[in-house]
Amino acid sequence: MSVATGAPETSKHSPVILDLGKHKKGDIKKLCSGEGPLLDEVNSCIEELKSSGAITAHAQPVVIVVRQKASRNAMLWPIK
Repeated sequence: MSVATGAPETSKHSPVILDLGKHKKGDIKKLCSGEGPLLDEVNSCIEELKSSGAITAHAQPVVIVVRQKASRNAMLWPIK
């Protein structure tokens, strides 16, 4: 019987955070479904990072941050 001791193995590489900024709700939905202009932007950024050597071509975590723009109606609520 073998017993595992010590800390679990951790990734040698820290995650890369890719902040895309604020975009429309529809563009974010398309990104989640795997299509649209944001996906093209993500793919081009990842290719650029690979070619510059910032990330490896194999498994390294990439975190994508996208925020939804506030709608114009939200700015008017609540009107008294």
